[in-house]
Amino acid sequence: MTDFADLIAGYHRFRETGWKRERSRWEDLVGGQNPKVMVIACSDSRVDPAQIFDTTAGEIFVVRNVANLVPPFETGGGRHGVSAALEFAVTQLEVAEIVVMGHGKCGGVHAALTQSFDGSAPGEGGFIDHWVDLLDEARERVVAEHGDGPEATRALELETVRVSIANLRTFPFVPAREKAGKLRLQGAYFAIADGMLHVMDDKGEFAPA
Repeated sequence: MTDFADLIAGYHRFRETGWKRERSRWEDLVGGQNPKVMVIACSDSRVDPAQIFDTTAGEIFVVRNVANLVPPFETGGGRHGVSAALEFAVTQLEVAEIVVMGHGKCGGVHAALTQSFDGSAPGEGGFIDHWVDLLDEARERVVAEHGDGPEATRALELETVRVSIANLRTFPFVPAREKAGKLRLQGAYFAIADGMLHVMDDKGEFAPA
């Protein structure tokens, strides 16, 4: 199992290989970043966007959280980590595309589907429960159509992408830039079991890339 000492060893390998090989690129990045794509993905350790999309430093602006969710626009109360990152990417970096990427075997989706942390206190699953309740409406639709088995899990994993894209459009600066042709929203889904990436079309349907 990887621990911090393994990470430090990995850093030394990076310094001797990747950093030296890409040193000119790193020097260019000292002056700032200019990514054209923002990726919103799950925190799951198996779905690293940089690895899946084979990108290098400075190419994608990434936000990761449980179940790759975007909350709807709101201005009051709490801290808004995803909203702040979104605002920065769109209004300051002026990314041209935002990709929401869901994935198979998502623990956050499992928690939403089973409601396994319902009523839990913070520190015992309460934070997770209050986060994945963003999927409550989608969960009701999915359970009504598929029950609560494997088909429902896959369906709700895809719904995380649709829900997040719908919530992105509640932020005023997102549809304004879409209308002006300066921003495009994309949906994707990575299937861990076979390594296949599926891309969402304008109708919300997914097909292999």
